[in-house]
Amino acid sequence: MADLSFYVGVIGNVISVLVFLSPVETFWKIVQRRSTEEYECLPYICTLMSSSLWTYYGIVTPGEYLVSTVNGFGALAESIYVLIFLFFVPKPRFLKTIVVVLALNVCFPVLAIVGTRTAFEDENRRSSSMGFICATLNIVMYGSPLSAIKTVVTTRSVQFMPFWLSFFLFLNGAIWGVYAFLLHDVFLLVPNGMGFLLGTMQLLIYAYYRNVQPNVEDEEGLIPNQPLLA
Repeated sequence: MADLSFYVGVIGNVISVLVFLSPVETFWKIVQRRSTEEYECLPYICTLMSSSLWTYYGIVTPGEYLVSTVNGFGALAESIYVLIFLFFVPKPRFLKTIVVVLALNVCFPVLAIVGTRTAFEDENRRSSSMGFICATLNIVMYGSPLSAIKTVVTTRSVQFMPFWLSFFLFLNGAIWGVYAFLLHDVFLLVPNGMGFLLGTMQLLIYAYYRNVQPNVEDEEGLIPNQPLLA
């Protein structure tokens, strides 16, 4: 069983890396245009926060080194995205963006880590409390592409729901759900099980509207939602 969980975890790592690398095209456009235009930084800030805390959870929880390695990579990748965004964001939005970065990527992780270490002397309780925080953040991550559903239904166009993002989040939830089941880790199982269900819903919506005639009037003037990890 241990060997099986290892191989499943490795597959999960590969899929997670693909998810973390999915915004590369978006940020290459930002660099080429030397402007973030209407893109939002919040999804990447939130993903950086989530990855950082999952990395810590993997370090302090015995047997969860595969969780720490992939999320360590994710934290590095998201840090690069956020730095690029801060470099090219228009001046009127810079101050607001830097405040959010400091609040969610510095203050909150520090408070979460210090708070759990101060409140609980037992390592297992520390790990469990951090796992609860990370699981909550993961549910938000998996549900973030659902924000595009209203736009998809209104415009009858899947332009606003990136297929590959939804597909990889679906696979990510499925693989990590199996990994969590094999290790009996409820903090990984619950959010990734929900991720699997939410990913299935997104793919079904994509399949339904893929060949539907778009509503041109509603489609014009809308800016695609930037989902978490997109």
